[in-house]
Amino acid sequence: MQTKEKLGKKEILDLFKNGCKPDCQIGIEYERLPIFSVTSKAVDYGSEFGICNFLRTFAKEENWDYITDDYNIIGLKQEHDTITLEPGCQVELSLKPEKSILQIQNKVETLDKLMNPILDKFGISLLGYGVSPFSTHKSINLIPKKRYKLMAKYLWGILSDVMMKETAGVQCCIDFESEEDAIEKFKIANKLVPFMTAMFANSPIRGGVETGYKSFRALSWLNTDNDRCGFVGQIDNIESFEEYVDNVLETPMIFFNRNNDVVPINGKINFEEFMNNSEYDAELEDFELHANLYFPEVRLRNFIEIRNQDCVGNGLQYSILAIYKGILYGKTAMQEIKDLFKEFDYRDFSELRYNVPKSALNAQIKKYYAKDIAKEILYIAEKSLIEQNTGEEKYLDAIKEYTLEGICPADVIIRNWNGLWNKDIKKLIKYVS
Repeated sequence: MQTKEKLGKKEILDLFKNGCKPDCQIGIEYERLPIFSVTSKAVDYGSEFGICNFLRTFAKEENWDYITDDYNIIGLKQEHDTITLEPGCQVELSLKPEKSILQIQNKVETLDKLMNPILDKFGISLLGYGVSPFSTHKSINLIPKKRYKLMAKYLWGILSDVMMKETAGVQCCIDFESEEDAIEKFKIANKLVPFMTAMFANSPIRGGVETGYKSFRALSWLNTDNDRCGFVGQIDNIESFEEYVDNVLETPMIFFNRNNDVVPINGKINFEEFMNNSEYDAELEDFELHANLYFPEVRLRNFIEIRNQDCVGNGLQYSILAIYKGILYGKTAMQEIKDLFKEFDYRDFSELRYNVPKSALNAQIKKYYAKDIAKEILYIAEKSLIEQNTGEEKYLDAIKEYTLEGICPADVIIRNWNGLWNKDIKKLIKYVS
């Protein structure tokens, strides 16, 4: 009888090396918050007009396949595109990567046109906003997905329930040509993170009240699980795929899957110990699951996933893609960003990350305001997009309206909340729908 070889680091590293590709594309993962239009409450999973029946109806009318977990519908798929549910019923579009932002925009708009009549029938609105504006996690039940129950039980931060059930974001996916290219982009993306969080901060009202934070979503991530969230290492000390993998291996495990069942670990061992434990035959799929339960601001896979922006709408979601595409797909732009950041070290970026949820672009890094650095980032991205000659600099117009004034979307919401809207949650919801 042939003995099965133990999982080794080489097999794991091959996952990353196989991601190298000469033809780089861009991708989006776009989460939105579903609320009932009449009550402003978060949509539940299982009621007559809940999100499960919405998915069931959409699948039937548009010929999408179910994604299930223990016979419960948790998403839909059609070829390379998926519509999936986050823990509190947040609706996520995860689309096939494309060469151009226009192709992604067209796909999102096409899907929205297909979904909107059914959403209207169900009385549901999808919000381009970063945190549940009215319902809080205590009144939002987890969808029936096994992993979410284990995650909710394990994640130890005081706002982990908020992160899981109440928040929505826009994630940008970037390709790399080589290991060297991946690590360079990874470092730059991490350093951009606190500025991008500040530029797109869009979650100041939660539970019907002003929170005192411009990105309550970003605050929730600061208080979810420091073992698996935040920056990987100290940014500049990651020099290879192996050093990134080492950080993942050292992270406590939550669970793994065997024979269609979930086996809890609850942090008792990390993945490296799991690999070396004779009680388990670690498999590559176990590492892929574990790496997917590792939530840094920037995550390396067979692409680079940048995860830190609040959900936004009205074209701002494409501004996010345009900034990253302009900078990370332009050699001159990457060097200009490195020059812009050369006087800052890991501690500076880390402190800024902690100050941004409250102050956004008014947070400081050393003697500078984030808003002044953000204007430079925008300028570099625009210049690079013009050089790339794709016409995609137009996607920066939506964020320019804010950044060049030194404000973020949350600043406008706070001004209206305390002014014209007179703290009326319905007016906020109309604004972000």
